[in-house]
Amino acid sequence: MHEPDLDRRHRDKDGRISKKHGNTLIGTLRKHYGVAFAAGFKESDKLSDALAKLDEASLSALVKDEKAGKLADHIAAAKK
Repeated sequence: MHEPDLDRRHRDKDGRISKKHGNTLIGTLRKHYGVAFAAGFKESDKLSDALAKLDEASLSALVKDEKAGKLADHIAAAKK
């Protein structure tokens, strides 16, 4: 069971902040990161699938590459 925290993240009962799970949908992430987040993926695609196709280790790495302008290259390479 999760309890809401002040910063809108959730904490597990043991106090740790819960992490994004691989089954989070790209459409859900676009609500937070913007409509252009992970362009080339469908709203119904899972985070774990996008990470695997883009050879990214985590959501944090994906966001970092997107902000650096590298994500478009990763998406193009994944489609080959």
